[in-house]
Amino acid sequence: SKLVCQNYYDEDLAEVTIPLDPLLTPQQNAAKYYKRYTKAKTAEKYLREQMSLARRDLAYLESVLQEIQQAETEQDFLDIRGEMSDAGFIRKQGKKVLQRPSKPREFKTSGGFRVLVGRNNRQNDKLTLKDADYRDRWFHVQKLHGSHVILCTNGGEPGDQDITEAAGLAAYYSQAKDSANVPVDCTQVKYVKKPAGARPGMVIYTTYRTVNVTPAEDLVKRLQNGK
Repeated sequence: SKLVCQNYYDEDLAEVTIPLDPLLTPQQNAAKYYKRYTKAKTAEKYLREQMSLARRDLAYLESVLQEIQQAETEQDFLDIRGEMSDAGFIRKQGKKVLQRPSKPREFKTSGGFRVLVGRNNRQNDKLTLKDADYRDRWFHVQKLHGSHVILCTNGGEPGDQDITEAAGLAAYYSQAKDSANVPVDCTQVKYVKKPAGARPGMVIYTTYRTVNVTPAEDLVKRLQNGK
């Protein structure tokens, strides 16, 4: 009715008692437990896959929440709704009204370089992966959700102040808006890629430098007036 043996997965080799069905042969009992093991192993693989998808969706929804918190116009909210609808998180409206998507926020650095800041994940993708020149500089707050920021260089070389100002915009339009000494990663657009199957706004990047800045509303207003 039972089997007492050593547990070879235990570092102390402690004994373990395995209940057996006395109506079954030893081979049948072994087959029964192997079937349960195979079923549990398949279930574990499925659950791991579902957990990975759930973590991906959670990260995406957190990024959408950050967009909503920094939305400025009615069109911003409409764009976010469209993004959520396309992603399958909310029901599509019965009658689709054609509207022109909002444009990225636009600024100008002290050195005269144009800076574009995405308003939502779909716009971030378009701004970084389609509109930006491969030589432009790309900025994003480190390990947090935030806008993609493009420093348009036209092949020129921005100065340290231009880099710092663009990094300040990336920090301001992110989850770290109210923090100090925020790390912002900077790289050329050509080093930014989108993984296959990734949600809108999600990218990976290499060959970057990190700039530490403190977000400031007066910087945002000054660069906005410099357009």
